[in-house]
Amino acid sequence: MSELSSSSSDRYVQTQQGDAWAADAAAQGKVGTQRLLVVETGPPTEEVRDALQLDTGAEVVVRRRLILADGEPVEIAASYYPAAIAADTALAENKKVRGGAVRVLAEGGHPLDESIERVTAERPTSEDAELLNVAEHEPLIVVRRVSSPAGREPVEYAVNRMVASRVEPLEYRMRNTEQ
Repeated sequence: MSELSSSSSDRYVQTQQGDAWAADAAAQGKVGTQRLLVVETGPPTEEVRDALQLDTGAEVVVRRRLILADGEPVEIAASYYPAAIAADTALAENKKVRGGAVRVLAEGGHPLDESIERVTAERPTSEDAELLNVAEHEPLIVVRRVSSPAGREPVEYAVNRMVASRVEPLEYRMRNTEQ
């Protein structure tokens, strides 16, 4: 049986140096890069408002990126942050965030303690299909992640829309906490 490579979400919710995607891609023998599509502040969709537990009228900072492996698009990553904590940080700037969003959140007093992911399969929207260069019937793996500091409301909602045929298997680890 051949060894199966996989991808874990751990490094995406931990403070670290460097680019988590570049490190993941390098481990697969590829060059991982990102292209910033948009950074803006505005009203959230209902899905985002509910995920971040925001009041009506609250705004969010959204960062959308196109993730590439060896120059081929593999994922559209969108991250949403309450504007109340992100508007005056590097998260709201239209450039790459040095040290990553998790570092910015931690330095602002919002260190991530827990993340909950929900994984689904969906068809691409017409925008997804164009950005990812796929047919509208090709399946996407969609990972929605809500991250929170200990005992507090969420500070990040991430939606990652990945071309199923172009990504490594996702890896999840579970522990029995009853022992």
